[in-house]
Amino acid sequence: MMGGFTHLRAAAGRASKSALLASAAIVLGATGADAQEAAPDDDSDDIVVTAMKREERLQDVGATIQALSAEGIRTARVAELKDLATQVPNVDIKETVPGALPTVTIRGIGLDDFSTVSSPAAGIYVDEIPLASPGLMSGNFFDLGRVEILKGPQGTLYGRNTTADAVNIVAATPGDDFAAFAKAGYGNFDTFDAEAMLNVPLPGRAQLRIGGKTIQQGRGYWTSSLREDGTPGRRDIGTRDIWLGRIQLALQPTDDLDILLKAEGERSRSEMGVPQFNGTYGIGTPFVPCAAVLQGGLDNANCADAYGYQNGHDSPYDGDWTGRFPYHVDQVNLTGKIRYSTGAFEITSITGYIDFSRLYHIDVDATPLDQFDYIEDEDVRQFTQELRVGYRDDLVDVVGGGFYSWDRVLGDNSNFSDDWPLLFLGAASGSGKTSYDQVTRSAALYADATWHIADKVDLITGIRFTHERRHYEGGTTFITPSPLVGVNNTFIDDVISDDNVTGRVGLNFRPRDGLLLFASLSRGRKSGGFFSGFTNNDNQLLPYRPETITAYEISVKSEFGRAVTLNASGFYYDYKDPQTFVRFVDPVTGLSVQKVGNVDSARVFGADIDLILRPVSGLTLSGGLGLLDTRLSSFATAAGIVPAGNRLPNAPSTSFSGKARYEFGLTPRLRAAVQGDARYASSTFKEASNDPLTASKAYWLLNARVSLADEKSGWEIALWGRNLTKESYVVSGVNLATLGIVNRNYNAPRTYGVEVSFRY
Repeated sequence: MMGGFTHLRAAAGRASKSALLASAAIVLGATGADAQEAAPDDDSDDIVVTAMKREERLQDVGATIQALSAEGIRTARVAELKDLATQVPNVDIKETVPGALPTVTIRGIGLDDFSTVSSPAAGIYVDEIPLASPGLMSGNFFDLGRVEILKGPQGTLYGRNTTADAVNIVAATPGDDFAAFAKAGYGNFDTFDAEAMLNVPLPGRAQLRIGGKTIQQGRGYWTSSLREDGTPGRRDIGTRDIWLGRIQLALQPTDDLDILLKAEGERSRSEMGVPQFNGTYGIGTPFVPCAAVLQGGLDNANCADAYGYQNGHDSPYDGDWTGRFPYHVDQVNLTGKIRYSTGAFEITSITGYIDFSRLYHIDVDATPLDQFDYIEDEDVRQFTQELRVGYRDDLVDVVGGGFYSWDRVLGDNSNFSDDWPLLFLGAASGSGKTSYDQVTRSAALYADATWHIADKVDLITGIRFTHERRHYEGGTTFITPSPLVGVNNTFIDDVISDDNVTGRVGLNFRPRDGLLLFASLSRGRKSGGFFSGFTNNDNQLLPYRPETITAYEISVKSEFGRAVTLNASGFYYDYKDPQTFVRFVDPVTGLSVQKVGNVDSARVFGADIDLILRPVSGLTLSGGLGLLDTRLSSFATAAGIVPAGNRLPNAPSTSFSGKARYEFGLTPRLRAAVQGDARYASSTFKEASNDPLTASKAYWLLNARVSLADEKSGWEIALWGRNLTKESYVVSGVNLATLGIVNRNYNAPRTYGVEVSFRY
């Protein structure tokens, strides 16, 4: 579940309501309008951020940060992690399985793997608690304070080390004043959602905040022509039954001590989405590629799988799927934050515990048969502890500390099939079960300092030492034996560890007020790991090596009063041993084999350009442009050598996010707002092999919202629509062409609805 807390309090004492709003608001790039909405009466010069673990005016921070405020999240209907990609350029978030396992890629750097045991390349933090597993990243947002995206390696400031980038999800925290919020909405696909929050000041310098959310979706996006048992009959797939809740207690025993305790949970009894089937064999000629595939395309009218099955549906949301597709989640998060200030020092302790379990059904081939259907049963438990000390004086601002994490991932991946011994293709693999048990321990010491070496010049230095140890035990057991040579039960019991030093150095220069120039050199590293998917060869289980990025960046942040803000960054990444998900044909069995491995190197050139315009009162125009040029070195597969020059997966060369919002008064009490936002991404490969059969075409997404609000009584009614042009594009895919199958997952179709909210 995505939620949490960050306790923002002015060092001098309890902040006023407007000051708290200003502290929570962040204005940069595609989010300038959001900060304006959160703090309409504050000048941008007064906006303060805490992304660098200390309060700073945003335009003075020597880092590329893009963010969404609480109001921006609400009005843009950013409800899940994957929705962030529609708001921020140079960010791609794909779901390997519809509704689960999001993969976050920022500036071309991401994790190209669906394993729950893997670690993300871009660190995802919920109220400063890192999420160790991709399985923890599929929750829903509610009652948030803001979301920040920090680009570039962040290991000298954030808990668990990653290769590059950090996404901070920050919940709204208890305030000093009584407040309440309630919202209810209804949309197509019989979707009802409701959210509520209550903030209550308590006697004895304490505050309580309670929030909750539910999503009840009666119809899924996907429609099958078959019932669960395979008999003809129309059936919707993808219903949702989700409940979330959070309670936070803030205490201030003394002026120098703040304590914040949080408990939150999620219960989901929903359904998975399903992929689209595409055949790759000629009709009546199994194991012979059809003409479209030979030409690098797909044609379901003239192609089938090895059994002769054809997909007769034009829409990617229609198919012939059987069985149930449960997606059940139970999760509890506990967090405690203690902050003590004395003089120029500030000591902070952050403790987190997560207990997560889920069960879901994956239909890999997306046909009526069961030979590639799997039930995943997973449990993740995680404990983290961070202790840091901050110090500030006229010479230096320092943040340093220690971090420890422990997590355990348990899983059973069971294949349930048709009568495998009677099926030729079934006999090639056999039905089976994959089990795994991984324990990871990570410990680090870090320090980051900003040295004020001159009136207009700051030197930034940072260093981090990390030790990580990972123990993996698991493999695949075939319940229905396979007669083919080279297809065997698999198992590994292995330990890998990594000790490394990373850091950063940078320079900030302010030639005038409203202008910041900065340059940085930083290094990030992510440890190696194991692949936990279905395997038939022990080589698939061999651990992959750590990956390292050396990042060079130069940037400019400029302001021209309140009317114009223009920020631009150029960067180069030297990427060593990138971890990536590859599929190849095993030379012994001829079967498609999947594995996570390392490519020798890659390089990334790119730029982030953000512009905010406020031409007239009430109108804000904002846009962000992301440019990427990525190149992988050559790498070997069983099918041969892939020459140098392939693009990194999930890295569109051009991406754009823009928003226009106009707010105006109708009467002394009534205010109206019209908002539209757009997302563009150029064509994108989904794997390092740059497979055209699973690639995504270029696309535009258009969203809109119209609202009417009574400022005095606090109510608002709004009409909204997402993906208004019904654009469809490939989010992820699996190429099993040697078995006659290519599946492709698509984005959500057009959705729309109405919502009513009340705020006190």
